[in-house]
Amino acid sequence: MSVGITFNSCHRSDAGQKIVVEAPFFWENANIYFLLTDRFMNGDLSNDLNFDRIGQTAKLRGFEGGDIKGVIQKIQEGYFNNLGITVLWLTPWFEQIHGGTDEGTGMTYGYHGYWTSDWTSMDPNFGTEEDLSNLVEAAHSHGIRILMDVIINHTGPVTQQDPLWPEEWVRTSPACTYNSYETTVTCTLVENLPDIRTETLEPVALPSQLLEKWKKEGRLERETSELEAFFQRTGYPRAPRYYIIKWLTDYIRKYGIDGYRLDTAKHIEEEVWSELNKEAQLAFKSWKSKNPHVVLDDQDFFMVAEVYGYGISAGRNFSFGDRKVDYFENGIQSMINFEFKESATSSYEKLFSEYSEMLHGELAGYGVLNYISSHDDGGPFDRERIKPIEAASKLLLCPGASQVYYGDESSRELIIPGTNGDATLRSPMNWEEIESNTVRNGFSVHEIMKHYQKLGKFRRDHPAVGAGKHQMLQQIPYTFSRRFERDGYTDQVVVGMDLRKGIKEIDIKSFFDEGTELYDYYSETFAIVTKGKIKLDSDYEMALVGIKNR
Repeated sequence: MSVGITFNSCHRSDAGQKIVVEAPFFWENANIYFLLTDRFMNGDLSNDLNFDRIGQTAKLRGFEGGDIKGVIQKIQEGYFNNLGITVLWLTPWFEQIHGGTDEGTGMTYGYHGYWTSDWTSMDPNFGTEEDLSNLVEAAHSHGIRILMDVIINHTGPVTQQDPLWPEEWVRTSPACTYNSYETTVTCTLVENLPDIRTETLEPVALPSQLLEKWKKEGRLERETSELEAFFQRTGYPRAPRYYIIKWLTDYIRKYGIDGYRLDTAKHIEEEVWSELNKEAQLAFKSWKSKNPHVVLDDQDFFMVAEVYGYGISAGRNFSFGDRKVDYFENGIQSMINFEFKESATSSYEKLFSEYSEMLHGELAGYGVLNYISSHDDGGPFDRERIKPIEAASKLLLCPGASQVYYGDESSRELIIPGTNGDATLRSPMNWEEIESNTVRNGFSVHEIMKHYQKLGKFRRDHPAVGAGKHQMLQQIPYTFSRRFERDGYTDQVVVGMDLRKGIKEIDIKSFFDEGTELYDYYSETFAIVTKGKIKLDSDYEMALVGIKNR
């Protein structure tokens, strides 16, 4: 895996020399902001209603108006840069089913983006292709990468407006029982969620509803000719999975998407992800060759998988009971770590040391993505937002990549009365509370956000935070170091917690030369290494120390 090293100088210097360093980006240290597009920011009121989606829905089960233009607005305002975010993960933007489903608690529309009706077009509720192009351009110009949420496992549900895909494309039974590999992969996740026959290599014709739709939209000839060229180039059979692989990689080739988040990854034969990765890498190289003036670095395309139930302690192999699968051998560089919410109940040192040992041992060369809350985890860490400062510290200072779910940084409530199921996790972004500086459980929104901003910028500027090797330096007050080296680039940091307020000295051991100017990202002050120590005078109990980057 290419690492894309770009930097101005190393961290070591002659005594008294001030260093300017531009930290390179590494996926293992990424600070990813995950948002539900429909729930984040409404940047275009004119696209709020489409396809007669006017039915009465259960609470938080309909479209709320958020769109890609709203995300672009916050990029341009510097919202994500202020949080030290290096990657934006948006929920899928494909065209959703036009109708809704009724599960007994009220109607639900595809506001979340996971009920695809056409992989080749965008849902107008989320935006246009021009909006997507502007999103990638805006993000890249702010040093932020785009992680695209992709689905191969299933189509959207069947409704009066949305016909079933042909039988050779999908199965409607049996339902998954999760007792074995087969009963997890060759089945439907839930009733009325048609499962793509990803296991077959038999050629299939395009669904008639797609052909009719493309003809009506005036792009039938273009779409079919592009498919012809794809199958001629690759030699793949015209099986369902290869159509979708072509459609997904088109977004990379056209817009320069930087990575995929793989939805429902354990419900698909693992070799499919190898094939997707192969085509994604080719598409990314093609885009880079045509757009050299806007290429961020020489990183390869990146894929992180949602293998529900995977935890870092499992290492390389995920067990289905009767079979183990190493997804890292199938084009996947990182796995979402569903174990972090339990790990975060441990002490800081136990959490950090155990994760460092795994990431530099069995998982060396790969990564995990940690989170405290998400869109479909009903048991998040600190669900009631009682300890938001601790949650942020454990997430953003832990080895591995970090996922900030929208509103983690502003203590958005995760328990919404009147909601059913995962809808309670998906309320609109609490912009009003940010503006009014709401106080919840003794913490003001601005206090929490400032904490996230300081930790995020520290992580962004120092690859050692998430990708370096952890070492405890002192138990009381708790002090630790991280050191990272790759291809001639070196980074090291020292972090102090539970420090005394006011004047304090931190022993930085042999990490920095005498006379080096260091920066404390928490108090936002500089200090000079003198006799192996630095002296800080601040009202904070935390210090985040390293060379000042940017």
